[in-house]
Parts: sequence; C-alpha cells; structure tokens
Amino acid sequence: MPRPRKSLINLSDTPYYHCISRCVRRAFLCGEDKLTGKSYEHRRQWVEDRLLFLAEVFCVDVCAYAVMSNHTHVVLRINKQKADSLGVKDVIRRWHRLYKGMLLPQRYIAPADCNTLSEAETATVISLAEVYRKRLYDISWFMRLLNESIARRANKEDNCTGHFWEGRFKSQALLDEAALAACMAYVDLNPVRACLADTPEVSMHTSIKKRINEAKLNRQPAPLLPFAGNPTNNMPDGLPFRLQDYIELVELSGRCLHPNKKGKINDSNSRILSRIGLEYCDWKNMVSGIETTFKSSVSIEKQLNQRKKQEGYG
Repeated sequence: MPRPRKSLINLSDTPYYHCISRCVRRAFLCGEDKLTGKSYEHRRQWVEDRLLFLAEVFCVDVCAYAVMSNHTHVVLRINKQKADSLGVKDVIRRWHRLYKGMLLPQRYIAPADCNTLSEAETATVISLAEVYRKRLYDISWFMRLLNESIARRANKEDNCTGHFWEGRFKSQALLDEAALAACMAYVDLNPVRACLADTPEVSMHTSIKKRINEAKLNRQPAPLLPFAGNPTNNMPDGLPFRLQDYIELVELSGRCLHPNKKGKINDSNSRILSRIGLEYCDWKNMVSGIETTFKSSVSIEKQLNQRKKQEGYG
C-alpha cells in the first residue's frame, strides 16, 4: 500500500527529492509510436518549458531533469526559507501567475484598490496568502501543476479523455550529498542509458545539456539551481558541488555500464571537458584567473586564444 505523501516528503530530513512521473498504459509523452508511426517529440519541449516556468513561480528549485518518452525525472529542492521571506503581495502575485485568484487578493495587490479594503477583508487576504505561501514550497503542488498541464494538452491533442499519468508521482528523499550527486547524475544520464544520445552534451531536454551550453558562455542557467562550490559555512545558496566536478562525475558515471541498461558513453570518446571545448588546463586557468588574467570580461574564447598565443599559434 502506498505511503502517504506527507510521510515521504519531510523537510526535517532533507530538502532534496527525486520525483518520477510515468504515463499510463501505452500513452506516449514523447518519442514515436512504432505501431502508428505518430511522433510525439514536440511534447518534450512542453514539459521542459512548463517545468522551468514553475521553477520561476514556486519556491522549489530544479536541480536536474530529463524528459523521456513515457516518463519524466526531476530532482527538486524545497526552498522554504525563500517562501518565508516573501511579502504578502509577492506571494499573491506568484500564485496569480498560476491561477486567476479571487477578487479580494486581486484588489489587495491593485494600487487603486489596496487602500479600500476593510480590516476584515485585509485579514482574510493575509490568511489566504499564508495558504498560498505553503503551496509555493509544496512539491505535491509543484508536480500537480506540471503534470496536469501536460495531461490536458496531450489529451486535447489526442482527442481523448481520462488519465494520462499514473495516479501519483513517485518521490525519493535524497538524504546526503552523495545521494544528491548520484541521483542528479542518474537523471542526467537517462537519455544515454536509453541509447537516445551518445553523450550527455547532446542529450536533448536534459539539465546537463542546458548546464553545459551555459558553461561554454561562462555562466549557469538561471532557471536551474546553480552550483555553489565546495561546502563551507559561508557558501552561497546553491548545490554543494563545483560545476566542473559534477560534469566530470556525469562523464565517469556514463562510461560505466549500468546492469539494467544497454546505453553508455563510448570508452573511445575523449573526455567531456575536451569534447565541449573546455580542456582541463583551460578550465583550471579560467577559474584561477578570474580576477588576475581577465579584466573587464571573462570568456572561454579569451582563454583559448591566450593558450594559442602561448603555444605559438596566435
């Protein structure tokens, strides 16, 4: 018998959770139906767009994701501290990006009407905002608004009704940093394991591809929880790893054959930092030279040009 969701998601244990949603029966989220020849690939973008939109609205951070043909993986972090720091109007505005909302909250945030509410009406709005606040860091609400939106669009496109997803999403608590890193790598390698991509950097609709694309521009993708570096007392908010270490971890994990999967990264491939144009020495020099080597701007192109000059090619 399934355990109650409240017993599976507990902030006192961990803020990090791995959530999996699967389609019912032969329903296709994405991919191609070999019996009918119909392609559903465009739905991958539906999921990715909706997921990253919800990450902007909710106080739930997206650490990793992969959109597969009949299921999705997401690694999420509950950010209760962020939710608690929001003002009443901020909470209402966020919730109204998801739902139209009731008349009283609409009047409360409208400059022309906010001062016309009675004390009782204002108290009602504040009480309602606290309900919204709790929902904004609730993974069940996050997954509900992700899956419901996709189900409606898919059923409309398929001209049918009924369940599109299995009854509930599955969740796993990630209780330590090792579990978090392992689960993120597992999620990011899903297309490689399924033989949908040869390497992580070409696996479409995954967080690893988005992170690598942004890393080439020396930045981290805004919709995803950033890598903050090695854990310290003064560490900025973010994942407790360095980006380059995580990319290497995904690469090394992907070269090992999974016992239940047929896909892996070919051993003859060069290392990932080299494949994506970030030689280890370039990456090391780029990181260490942020304040010394670079002046007004920093880019991998500058680092590569500098190395060419040093080697006598420039």
